[in-house]
Amino acid sequence: MLLADVVDASRAVGATSARSAKIGQIAALLRRVPPGEITVAAAFLSGELLQGQIGVGYAAIGEILRAAGPHATAAGLTLTDVNAAFGHIGAVTGTGSQAQRRGLLTALFARATEPERDFLVKLLAGELGQGALEGIMTDAVAKAAEVPAEEVRRAHQLGGSLPDVALAALGHTGTEGSLAALREFRLQVGRPARPMLAASAPDVAAALGRISPAAAEWKIDGIRIQVHRHGDQVRVFTRTLDDITTRVPEIVEAARSLPVTAVVLDGETVALTPEGRPRPFQVTAARTASTADVARLREQTPLTAFLFDLLHLDGADLIDAPARERQGALARIAPEELLTPRIVTADQAAVEAFFADAIGHGHEGLVLKSLDSPYRAGRRGSEWIKVKPRHTLDLVILAAEWGHGRRRGVLSNLHLGARDPETGGLVMLGKTFKGLTDEMLAWQTGRLLDLADPAGPRPESEDRRDAYGVVRVRPELVVEIAFDGVQASRRYPGGLALRFARVLRFRPDKNAAEADTIDAVRAIWSAPGAS
Repeated sequence: MLLADVVDASRAVGATSARSAKIGQIAALLRRVPPGEITVAAAFLSGELLQGQIGVGYAAIGEILRAAGPHATAAGLTLTDVNAAFGHIGAVTGTGSQAQRRGLLTALFARATEPERDFLVKLLAGELGQGALEGIMTDAVAKAAEVPAEEVRRAHQLGGSLPDVALAALGHTGTEGSLAALREFRLQVGRPARPMLAASAPDVAAALGRISPAAAEWKIDGIRIQVHRHGDQVRVFTRTLDDITTRVPEIVEAARSLPVTAVVLDGETVALTPEGRPRPFQVTAARTASTADVARLREQTPLTAFLFDLLHLDGADLIDAPARERQGALARIAPEELLTPRIVTADQAAVEAFFADAIGHGHEGLVLKSLDSPYRAGRRGSEWIKVKPRHTLDLVILAAEWGHGRRRGVLSNLHLGARDPETGGLVMLGKTFKGLTDEMLAWQTGRLLDLADPAGPRPESEDRRDAYGVVRVRPELVVEIAFDGVQASRRYPGGLALRFARVLRFRPDKNAAEADTIDAVRAIWSAPGAS
């Protein structure tokens, strides 16, 4: 298939805001893709490379485009051509590798038409803003293969990459063949599954109104972990499926201490003070991110595991079992000191007291869980509901403004957006510069400049920074925002804005697809007492 066909489909998808239209356009293209190029097409339409990174930074692309000379006048590149070129570029190592990679990419761009160049630049920069998020892509694959979307979603969430899942669904003849291939994706010990996520409620009463009786668990302010053990082999993954095994030896030892042969556990890890209270989230995040002198870090900042779910035990998958069964099995294999505190009740007063106890111990609040729910990997549904003592949302930073006065020279005022599940886009809810410490300002300035749109204003010196206003960024960095309420607004396209928004912390452990939705904001707006 020609790259131009994918480029045309991508442009059409980006030009429409309707989710159903996006799905239909992608599905129509996928039906035409030859089996040998399905994985490439699915990756490109998702805004990804099969190789991940190929070692060419965005800053070099302008120079490469100039070296490539005039664009091609006729489309001739195939998906196989482009993928092979990316593979070749990514494989180059050793002395002079940077120049060699640039030369190979220059040769690729020399063969591309103007629309193809634009597509490839955005693809390499990770900013193919066509709204083809994972949910839209999985639904498009299902539509193209004529199989239930839930089958595609399940295969993907259990650890299959989206391109591989697309190949399974579309590379077989007939619905039965596709379904059989999709069902080959099962939970595997050693391969991470996407974690189940929680919706939000404003208070305990609202949460119990949706789940009762419920298992109420402390919401630990740490890093989500998924622990896989087979024999003595242990691997620990984050919520973004990064392998952090070598950084968390105390979690590895805890997993090896369990009386099991094979197990997959879900939980949190957090750095506690000597008094047993959680340290600031940034302390835990820094500890789990560091690979240098882990033994010293462990002594200085030990981690504690809080386990709350069991996905596999000694050869048996438990993800489809009701939560009460999974919790019972977990309690039988794990000592109390490794379990997240929980109660099971329908009594609001009891849950309120448990909520106060969690807050009193320094934790975030509670998560109320249905006793009958299976483990819905990668899904945020109504079976888990988190409750915090204040309104908070995980939002995506869309842009930032250069500061003035004592904040001159740093990016300060943040533009905040929520996900729109209907369009796959982001809806702006307002701006804030509140809650940012000097340390946070310095960190976010560096990170946001890394994500900055090169076509936007880039200051050339400290003296000129105030002359530049808004710096648009790729919507990748998630930030946790506290706010006092939601109000109607004519300024923002969603018709709503946050009142007194302030930054609590950055969430580099989350990606933009895990941010809260505009529907969650609307639910807060429509709740009793909203203003």
